[in-house]
Amino acid sequence: MVSATKQVPEPSGPEAHRAPDPAAAKGPEHTDALPAELATLPFRARIWRRRGVIVGLRVGRLVQMGVTRFIPAVRFAGRSLRRRWRRSLQFRTVLTTLLLAVTSFGAVGAYLSNQIANNLFQERLTQAESETRYYVKQVQETFDGAQVTDQSSVITLVYDTLNAVEGRGSVIQRRYVFEAVPEQTKPRNRWVESRASDQLTVSVIPSGLRTAVQETGKDQYWASTIIPVGTEDRPGIAVGNKVTFNGTVYELYLIYDVNTAQQTLDEIQGVLLAGGAVLVLMIGAIAWYVTRNVVSPVSHAALVSEKLAAGQLQERMVVKGEDEVARLGASFNHMAASLQEQITKLAMLSQMQQRFVSDVSHELRTPLTTVRMAAEVLYDARHDFDPINKRSAELLYNQVERFQSLLADLLEISRFDAGVAMLDAEPEDILQVIAHVIDGAAPVAAEYGSEIILRAPAEGIVAEMDARRIDRILRNLILNAVEHGEGRPVTVTVAANQSAVGVAVRDQGIGMTPAEAARVFDRFWRADPARARTTGGSGLGLSIAMEDTKLHNGWLQAWGNKGRGANFRLTIPLRQGEEIDRSPVQLEPEDIILPDVPHAKNVLVLGPGPTGASGSTAGGRGQGAGRPPAGTAATPKESS
Repeated sequence: MVSATKQVPEPSGPEAHRAPDPAAAKGPEHTDALPAELATLPFRARIWRRRGVIVGLRVGRLVQMGVTRFIPAVRFAGRSLRRRWRRSLQFRTVLTTLLLAVTSFGAVGAYLSNQIANNLFQERLTQAESETRYYVKQVQETFDGAQVTDQSSVITLVYDTLNAVEGRGSVIQRRYVFEAVPEQTKPRNRWVESRASDQLTVSVIPSGLRTAVQETGKDQYWASTIIPVGTEDRPGIAVGNKVTFNGTVYELYLIYDVNTAQQTLDEIQGVLLAGGAVLVLMIGAIAWYVTRNVVSPVSHAALVSEKLAAGQLQERMVVKGEDEVARLGASFNHMAASLQEQITKLAMLSQMQQRFVSDVSHELRTPLTTVRMAAEVLYDARHDFDPINKRSAELLYNQVERFQSLLADLLEISRFDAGVAMLDAEPEDILQVIAHVIDGAAPVAAEYGSEIILRAPAEGIVAEMDARRIDRILRNLILNAVEHGEGRPVTVTVAANQSAVGVAVRDQGIGMTPAEAARVFDRFWRADPARARTTGGSGLGLSIAMEDTKLHNGWLQAWGNKGRGANFRLTIPLRQGEEIDRSPVQLEPEDIILPDVPHAKNVLVLGPGPTGASGSTAGGRGQGAGRPPAGTAATPKESS
């Protein structure tokens, strides 16, 4: 239906470009209301802009909150997976098996899917080419035998022929596009410009296929294409040929729908995907079951080992069967039984030795007291003896004193071994304890020609400690430093932080080698066994000092260098029950620093003197140190 339209003449002159007046169009009554509406527009724009900013801020805040919660969750999951990967052999094995299975099935599935798709397409293509040759031959024969005289007859003949090729029925078997070859030189009196199946145009034919068909003679070409069918696009194959009718050359393309082949391929891929997923799950379950049977005995052995290490020597593995795992369990149980027997024997032997030392020490106290009283009588009357007897009385007195000191140390060691040593901690000023120790060591320092220098804060340092045991520790350290300091100064450094107080005793003497340092806190050990017994004590001083430090939950550490002296550091918590995170004094003495002590003073307590008296000193010394948590050896490189 064609509708007639009438052209409206446009105005000319100056009025042609004049804009219409809205106020005039609305009438005189709107001329006053319009300026008021325009005046409220900026206010409304500001309100909407502010609302937009508020909404944007709220959305941004929600997004930021979600990101801040999502990222930690992802990090936590990643850390959990990494920890699980490192600590679980079963998890690592099952996950690796699953990854390898997925990769293998993916590769095999991709190969099978590609092969099936190629075979289906090739089969459909062969069928399409064969059918196209047959129907193109029929079309050409029909065109050659046609007797038509007018254009309407030509159109009817072409339409009927192409409909027969299309094979209409319940399902369209093939579609066509019939197009005249462009730029033909021969005159065309009776011709059909173009014809195509429903919803198709020549645009569905790939340009490369059209070019190949136009430039060749009777050859046949094909190409993949997309054809619209209803509301969806389907894959298809376009096969092109040339036909002639009444001297005009036409391009005839038969288009075959391969959607059924695509659906078949999708179903096959779905089956492959579902089957692969089921197989992967089955492989994962099998891998979990197999690795569980292998890893469970190993995990059980690790658990039993931990219990044995904790002292539960009666623990054993459960042995089932006669395979390799069962033999491993039997061997493990045999080893555990042997270890239990040996440890029990050693424990009994240790108890017997401790009891022997304790009993002998107690039994020796009475005769030793009698011998000491007799030695004191002889020592006091030595001026009336001849020189030989006088010297014998002096030696007897000194050795009895040494014997009594050794006996006291043995009794103290026996208390530690029996576990009856108790800590009597009270708040005390550690500077007063140090001053008392230095006063007691003054005669020994004067005898060796050393001076003791105290570096400490001006105010006192109160700590919860057993003053008697701290006094004994510091006396051992200071007398040990004086004895091995070779007449050089001995520096005592004191400092405290928020959790601990530290005391470092530094000498400039002979120092220690690494081999000597490894055994510095061993019982009855001396750095040089060939040295005269007039120098050094029994070898129990530093061992007792270490035990006293453990009672305080503190650290006793040492640093040394051969020829450059040694430095012993004692660190105890300010309040009992608290942990020590770091020591407030340096372990390496090259650059001694007092951290967080604004007012420090250097006090010269004692200079060299002419006389002195002997005192109980620590035995060995060296580069050993105490591990901070347990009071055993620490590394010489540690600093505060």
